[in-house]
Amino acid sequence: MGWFEALVLGIVQGLTEFLPVSSSAHILIVSQLFGWNDPGAAFTAVTQIGTECAVLLYFRKELISIISTWARSLVNPSLRRNLDARMGWYIIIGTIPVVVLGVLFADQIETVARNLWLVSCTLIIFGLILGYADRVGRKQKSLASLNSGQGIMFGIGQAFALIPGVSRSGATISTGLFLGFTREAAARYSFLLAIPAVLGSGLYEARKIGSDSSVAWGPTIMATIIAFVIGFAVIAWLLRWVSTRSFAPFVIYRVGLGFFVMVLLAAGVLTP
Repeated sequence: MGWFEALVLGIVQGLTEFLPVSSSAHILIVSQLFGWNDPGAAFTAVTQIGTECAVLLYFRKELISIISTWARSLVNPSLRRNLDARMGWYIIIGTIPVVVLGVLFADQIETVARNLWLVSCTLIIFGLILGYADRVGRKQKSLASLNSGQGIMFGIGQAFALIPGVSRSGATISTGLFLGFTREAAARYSFLLAIPAVLGSGLYEARKIGSDSSVAWGPTIMATIIAFVIGFAVIAWLLRWVSTRSFAPFVIYRVGLGFFVMVLLAAGVLTP
């Protein structure tokens, strides 16, 4: 991987990680359009550390309060009904599905799941699911009403994002909308829920960087830093957007991109 390739893919990662459009799908598609090799699941996972660092910075006050209150609640029963203490547990239990499925299907995730025919289909299908959820969801609940059962449901939604094209934020936001949460609440919890899974995956996959001559540490680090800077700006923008507007533009974009990729595959411009 060259420096220009890392620059482009870092920008793509930063722009698409938090939008409900699938960053992994975009990295695959952009790589093929430029005639580059698939950077692989390891590169994607490591650059996602950059975007998750943006989440840590943006939500630092919330995270400090959650971690502190959760830890103190372990020895102080009076704190256990506090939202921050409960949120700590909801993030933990919501992470279980993606960890279990990620371990069980690791080989498939890194091979057959990266087929562009599958990616184009998931872009369309889960885009339509997001649109439907946005349309029928009551959008009334705040995170204060979140319970453990709903935390697990969010986690199951996040687990679908192991398949490129689904979108981690798109799947968890769709789940939240179906459960009746507001767009902003669903998006905010989506960001928080992703932290342990993405950081864990990135650190686990990091051992593969450098072992493959096509992906070196230097370009990967640069891409990760770029993803961090751009990702931070995207978080702020998206939270402002969902507070007043629907996800319809993202649905249209996903469906259009999915069909566009199918046309390119059928024409032989892209290879599965």
